[in-house]
Amino acid sequence: MAEFLISVLLEQFASITTREAKQELRLVVGVDEEVRKLEDNLRVVYAVLDDAEKRQMKEHAVKLWLEKLKDVSYEMDNVLDEWNTAMIKSEIEKEEEETAAENDPIVKKKKKKVCPFIPSPTCCYQVHKLVLRHDIAHKIKELNRKLDEIVRVREMYGFELTRGPTLEVVEHPKTTAFVDISEICGRDEVRGDLVSILLGKGNEEERSPYVISLVGMGGIGKTTLAQLAYNDPEVQDHFEKNIMWVCVSKPFDQCKVAKAIIETLGGGDPNIIELQSLLKKICELIMGKKFFLVLDNVWTEDSTLWEPFKLSLKYGAQGSRILVTTRKNVVAKMMGSACTINLEVLSDEDCWLVFSKIAFSDKDSKECKQLEDLGMQISKKCKGLPLAAKTLGSLMRFKRSREQWEMVLWSSLWELEDVERGLFAPLLLSYYDLPSPLRRCLSYCAFFPKDYLFFSDELVFMWMAQGYINSKEDMEMEIKAREYFESLAMLSFFQDFVKDSGGKIIRCKMHDIVHDFAQLMTKNECFTINSDKELGLDCKNAHHLRLEIAREDQNLVSIYSAKNLRTLNFVYRSDYNLSNLFQHFRRLRMLTLDCLDGKSKELPDTVQNFIHLRYLNLGNYNGDKLPETICNLCNLQMLKVNIRSDGFKKMPQGMGKLINLRHLILGVSSLNRQLEFPRGIGRLISLRTLRYFFVSGKDDNKGCKLEELKNLNYLQGTLEIRGLGNVANVTEAENAQLKKKKHLRDLNLHFGGENDALVLNALEPPRDLVNLSINDYQGTKMSPNWTMPLINLKRLTLKCFTQLDCLPPLGKLPSLKSLKITCFISLKKVGIEFLGIENEIKKCDKIKIFPNLKSLSFHYLNEWEDWIGIGEMRGGGGQEEEEKRCITIMPHLKQLTILYSPKLKSLPDFLRTAPLQILEVRHGSILSERCQKGSGEDWAKISHIPNIQIDGKYVQRDGREVNSESEVTCSSYPWDFSAVFQS
Repeated sequence: MAEFLISVLLEQFASITTREAKQELRLVVGVDEEVRKLEDNLRVVYAVLDDAEKRQMKEHAVKLWLEKLKDVSYEMDNVLDEWNTAMIKSEIEKEEEETAAENDPIVKKKKKKVCPFIPSPTCCYQVHKLVLRHDIAHKIKELNRKLDEIVRVREMYGFELTRGPTLEVVEHPKTTAFVDISEICGRDEVRGDLVSILLGKGNEEERSPYVISLVGMGGIGKTTLAQLAYNDPEVQDHFEKNIMWVCVSKPFDQCKVAKAIIETLGGGDPNIIELQSLLKKICELIMGKKFFLVLDNVWTEDSTLWEPFKLSLKYGAQGSRILVTTRKNVVAKMMGSACTINLEVLSDEDCWLVFSKIAFSDKDSKECKQLEDLGMQISKKCKGLPLAAKTLGSLMRFKRSREQWEMVLWSSLWELEDVERGLFAPLLLSYYDLPSPLRRCLSYCAFFPKDYLFFSDELVFMWMAQGYINSKEDMEMEIKAREYFESLAMLSFFQDFVKDSGGKIIRCKMHDIVHDFAQLMTKNECFTINSDKELGLDCKNAHHLRLEIAREDQNLVSIYSAKNLRTLNFVYRSDYNLSNLFQHFRRLRMLTLDCLDGKSKELPDTVQNFIHLRYLNLGNYNGDKLPETICNLCNLQMLKVNIRSDGFKKMPQGMGKLINLRHLILGVSSLNRQLEFPRGIGRLISLRTLRYFFVSGKDDNKGCKLEELKNLNYLQGTLEIRGLGNVANVTEAENAQLKKKKHLRDLNLHFGGENDALVLNALEPPRDLVNLSINDYQGTKMSPNWTMPLINLKRLTLKCFTQLDCLPPLGKLPSLKSLKITCFISLKKVGIEFLGIENEIKKCDKIKIFPNLKSLSFHYLNEWEDWIGIGEMRGGGGQEEEEKRCITIMPHLKQLTILYSPKLKSLPDFLRTAPLQILEVRHGSILSERCQKGSGEDWAKISHIPNIQIDGKYVQRDGREVNSESEVTCSSYPWDFSAVFQS
C-alpha cells in the first residue's frame, strides 16, 4: 500500500502549496529546497511501486524495502499534517480576531498598534510559531535523509518503470443488485443429510448434548452450509425458535461465548460477568427446552475450555443439537462429536457452475461463447473451493476481452504457495486488480475481529478518517467512499448483506479467509491486545490497535512504543485514568472509547493532544460535559457521543472552531432533550449529519439561534429541530433557509410558542422530504401553503396541537402513505377541508383525494365529535351524487386506527368504498357501541372490512364478538402490517 501513501503525500504537497499561496504565509521558512527534494524523490519511487508491490510476495528483500518506504511515508504524512493543521489554526485565529474586533472597539484599537507582519497580537504566539517552523524544518531534513537512502537502494532491485495504478475506481456496469447464488452447487445431498440429522428425534440412548461437526478447509463452504441449515423453515419450527448462532474464532474466550449464547436467547444482562454466573444463566434459559446451537469457526483444541459448556448444555431437552464448524478434525473429536461431516472440494463441474454464474452474469451469449474456454481453465485453478470460485467469478465479471482473461489465467501469482492450498492466489489476483485506494480500504478491515458486523456508513467514515478516499472535490468524499464500498461488495470481499428498503447495504460481514488475507496484507500493522500476556507483544510498528484492559493497574508501558499509531479502539473500565493514555499516541486519526461497565468519566482536557484526529467515538458517555479543549481538534470530521448523563446540558462553547466537522452524531435521552447549543454552529458548513439542533431561549444572547442553519446546506438524512417556540421573529425563521437543505429526507419540528403559526409558515421546507413530524404546535391555524410543495412526502405525523380546531388540507399530498394525528386538544370536527376539497367544485374533473394513503391513525382526540364525509356535508341531492362521481377518496387505504376518541359519533360515508383490511377502534365509547351492533348505518360503512377490532375484541361480519384467535375466521389474521407500507 506504499503506492497509495505516496500518491496521497504528493497531493498533500500540492494542497498545502495552494493554501500557503492563498494565505500569503510561509510556516516553513528556508526549507523550500528540502521540500522540492522530497517531492522529486517521491515521484521517482512512485514510478516503480506497481512492480515492487507485486514482487514483494516472492522476494523478501523487496518486502523489507517497501516496509521502510511505508514507515517513512507515514512519518512524512504526520509532518505534513502538522504543517496543514498549523495553517488551519492560523485561519481560525485570524477569523476570531476579526470577529472580536468587530464586536469590541477596544480590541479593534489595540489591533491597529500591532505590526502588520506579526500574525498574532501576542509575542508568545509569535515565539511559538517560530519554534514550530524550526521543528518542522528539522523533521523534513531528517525525512529527506531517510528517503535518499531508500531511493538509492531501489536501483539494486532493477524495478520496472510503470505508469502507476489509477487512483479512481474502475467503472463497472450500472447495476442495482449484487450477484446472489440462491442454490449451493454440489451440496444438495450433504445439505439434506444435515437437515435430517437436525430434525431426528432424540432417544434415551442419545448422547446429550448431541454434537454434529462440519469439518473442512477454509473457503470450502462450512459456514454457508450451516447457515442454510440454521435458516431452514423446518429446522426453525422444530426447535420452536430456541436457536442460537455464535461465532467462536480465535481465541476461545469463554465469557464472550457464554454471553453470546445468552444474548441470542434474549436473556442478556450486563451485570453478569463471571463465567460461573453466565453458565448458570445458560442452564436456566435452556432448562427442559429443545435447542439448536451453532458454534461457527471453532479453533481451540483445549478440552478444558469446552467442558464447562458441555455440562451446562446438558440441561436442554432430549433432541437438542449443537452444530460445530471447524477446519480441524481434532476439534471435532475434542468436542465429543456424535456425527462428523467432512466437506470435500467441489467437482470441476460444480466449481465451473459457481464461477460461471457470476463471471457471465453481465455478458451476452456471444461474449460468453468467446470466453468460455478460458473461463473453464480459470475455474479449475480454484481447486474446488467455492470461495475461490466466487472471488474469481466476481473479478472476471467486469473483464470483457480475451486479453484480460488470459492475463489472469497466466498470472505468476498462481505459482504462490501459501496456507489453505493457495487459496490466497485468487484473492491476490482480485486484490492487485483493485485501484490503490480500494486496496487500502480493504486491508483496513483486518483491524476488526473475525465475524465483525460492519455498518457500512461507519466503515466509510473510518476510511475517510484514515485519508483513504481520493476525491477531487472535498464535498463529494462520502459519495466516493460509498462507491468504494459498493465496489468491494460487488467483488465479493463482503457477504451476508442486510439492505434497507431502497437496496442500500447497511450491514455486512467478511468471510474468515478474506479476513485472513487482509491480515496477511497488513502484517505487523494491526494488533489486538486483551490480556497481560499479549501486552508483551512488540507493537512498535503498529498502526491500528484494539486494546482491552480489564483493570486499572495493568501495565501498558510496552504498547507506548507504538508512536505511529493511527487507530485506537480502547475498551476499558471506568476506574482507568484516561489522562495516562492521552499522553501517548499523539498521531491518532481515529479514536473509539468503549467503557465496559457503562460508567465512563468525563473526557480529560488532554484530548487536545490528538491534533491529527479525524474520527472520535465516545460511545455511551456518562460525563456531565465535554471539555472545551475538544474544540481545538480542528481536523475532526466525525464526533459521535451517546449522552447518558442527565447532567449533560451544554455543548462546548467553541464548537464553531471544528470547521472540518462533517458528522455530529448525538444520542440524547428524554431528560436532556433541551441541550444547549452554542453560537457559532453555523460556521460548520461541511456538516452532513446533524441529528439534533437546539434553538436557545430568547433571552440567551450567547446561545444558538435558528438562523445558524442558514449555511448548513449539505445536511442530509434526518434533522430534528427543538425549541422552535424560542424563535423571536419571522426573519430568524426565514434566515434558516430550510428550503435549501435539498438532501434532507426526514424533518422533525418541535414548537411550543406564541409565534408558532408565523414561524412555521416562514420556514419553507425542502421539497424532497420523505418523512415529516410536527410537534407541540400552539397556532390556531395551519397554512395549507406549508405542506402543498411536499410532493414526495410519504409519512406525516402531527402531534400535540393544543389550539388547532380545524385540520389542514392534506388530501392532495400525492405521495403520502401514512398519516398519524395525535393529541389534538381542541379539535371537534373533521370535514371536507381535511380532504382538501374546495367548498364549490366548478367543473367535474376526476379528483383523487389521498391518492396513495395506506395507513391513517387518530390518537387521543378527546373532544372530537364528528367526522363528516362529502354526502353528510352537502346534505344529499343531485350535487352530492355529481361530486361523488367526480371524486375518489383514499383508494388504497388499508388500515384505519382510532384510539382514545370517546366523543366521536360516526364514521364518514366514503369508508364504504375504501379497500380497508384493518380497522381498530379502542376507547371510543360512542363509536365502539355503534360499530358493535352489527347493523345500522355505521355498521354498513365498515361491514366489508375483514379485520375489525373494537376495544380489544375481534368482530366478525355478522357483528358477533370473538375473544380468541381460534374463533377468528378471517384468513388474513394474524395481521401482516408490512403490507400497509409496501411501496
